[in-house]
Amino acid sequence: MLTTRQKTLRRFWYPVVRTADVADKPVPFRLMGEDIVIWRNAAGQLSALADRCCHRTAKLSRGWVDGDLIVCHYHGWAYDSGGVCQRMPQTPGLPAQRARVTGYRTESRYGYVWVCLGEPLAGIPEFEETDEPGFRLVQQFYERWECAPFRLMENSLDPAHVNFVHKGTFGRPEDPVHPPGVLTQNGDAGFTLEGRFSVKNPPGSQAVLHGDGAKEITERRIRSIWYLPFVRKSRIAYPDGLVHSIVTCATPVDDGVTQVCQWAYRNDTEEEVSTASINAFDAAIVAEDRYVLETTDPDVPLAAASGEEKHMATDAPGLLMRKMLLDLLARHGEEEVRRSPLLAA
Repeated sequence: MLTTRQKTLRRFWYPVVRTADVADKPVPFRLMGEDIVIWRNAAGQLSALADRCCHRTAKLSRGWVDGDLIVCHYHGWAYDSGGVCQRMPQTPGLPAQRARVTGYRTESRYGYVWVCLGEPLAGIPEFEETDEPGFRLVQQFYERWECAPFRLMENSLDPAHVNFVHKGTFGRPEDPVHPPGVLTQNGDAGFTLEGRFSVKNPPGSQAVLHGDGAKEITERRIRSIWYLPFVRKSRIAYPDGLVHSIVTCATPVDDGVTQVCQWAYRNDTEEEVSTASINAFDAAIVAEDRYVLETTDPDVPLAAASGEEKHMATDAPGLLMRKMLLDLLARHGEEEVRRSPLLAA
């Protein structure tokens, strides 16, 4: 599957830029192969438009904001939050509303601006920790990776990779057999994977744990939820009651490029464990994933019958992801789009 070729995937919400980064200047982003611009008007309202003036195709992100309008740097055409041209300086006596650019749905949630390029098939995911007493939100990573978003999602729900990819942090390669966990499909929206396993507890990990801080081995009880297509939350509970819940969003930039947006929820305080300490250890883990994932093929075969990739028992979450994506496409009259033989050559 080539992500940006699947029109159905345009109908989901994706986090694109950090809300705090959208101030008085337009911010460009590429979503699903489309160039868009995020901007905030004088009243603070966020908007997303196609980053292409309808006059001579110059990027609106190179322009500026004037009150409630975004102004093209080329000839000064000015558009409102819906993409309708409200001002053409060269023809002040004529109505400008005949010209417009495409506007997109926009919301701010969890510290990010979310954009949907089509009629939404689902809302922005809700996370229980947002309103759960005693939890704080820890902003973590905003990084661009050279891999397909599906590869990142599948990896985050793959128990078998932990003891090898993460042997430098918490993995235990001497114990490669992993319990399969319990997999439950959540209708057409995704699934839940629950399990528990023992992990190394090196000094970097000990620094961000509490009662388990002095133990060389600790247990993780994990409840992961996959929200179709490219959002995953893993709630990790430790024996002493600490909960570290990670949300990872894989926003499609292009077929082989993903914007990684990740934050965490913790039921402790900054005084107990600093944000810097938490992010330092998690950054080492994320770097291990990135090192491998950036070597994978972005053209992911969803149909298991293709035989292009071999599978094992612990691949059950990834196989269910593939089936559910195929089913999603079929419901909306789409087939899986693959790389052409010419491109493959």
